[in-house]
Amino acid sequence: MERLKFSANLGFLWSELSLLEAIPAAKLAGFDAVECHWPYDVPAADVHAVLAKTGLVMLGLNTRRGDVAAGDMGLSAVPGKEQAARDAIDEALAYAIAIGASNIHVMAGHASGAAAHDAFLRNLSYACQRAEPHGVTILIEPLNKYDAPNYFLKTTAQAVEIINQVGAKNLKLMFDCYHVQLMEGDLTNRLTSLLPLIGHIQFAGVPARGRPDQGELNYAHIFSHIRELGYKVPLGAEYRTNGRTEDTLEWLVLPY
Repeated sequence: MERLKFSANLGFLWSELSLLEAIPAAKLAGFDAVECHWPYDVPAADVHAVLAKTGLVMLGLNTRRGDVAAGDMGLSAVPGKEQAARDAIDEALAYAIAIGASNIHVMAGHASGAAAHDAFLRNLSYACQRAEPHGVTILIEPLNKYDAPNYFLKTTAQAVEIINQVGAKNLKLMFDCYHVQLMEGDLTNRLTSLLPLIGHIQFAGVPARGRPDQGELNYAHIFSHIRELGYKVPLGAEYRTNGRTEDTLEWLVLPY
């Protein structure tokens, strides 16, 4: 059975470097792919060139959060901000196409209730329709209530309901083990049952969101289970390093 592959999330790993410097650093460290949060201040052509030089692929990026100073954490489930949400989707799709990224995480934002649910459905339908001709997958990610209070999307059950209601083949779940453990637990069974809907898996130690070999989760077990499920997409390392990223990578060379 092939070894697991891993992706470096450059929103957290090598955060002291520019994106154009962090991509080669991830390659040198032994990662199989990279992903990022909001790369929009860096010209897409420059990112594409560095990816080509290293041979890495950029798995995905996020839509913009909106007005960060005002506390926005995404726009797509916020009633009354449909045009801004769709502008962010269009921007993310254009950037993803330019750099060859296969996934876009559409951020929901701070909202609640039926109007927010309906807005999210409409904006996700728009995103999926726009992305489908380009072979791009739209991802939605439940975030935990401690790090993201008032975020609209909180649980995998809520995400599954939304995915089923939108009914688009290119809408998938971003399963972040860190967030799911804090909100729901039972990761082994959830990974098994949700696998057909999962488009990307991320991880970090719990509860501190540090390196995966520290904290309450046994990632040796979780990674082995994911491999046994036949999941082949690189898993996204999205954890806080509290120092040099290179000093936190002992877990990366272990057999899983």
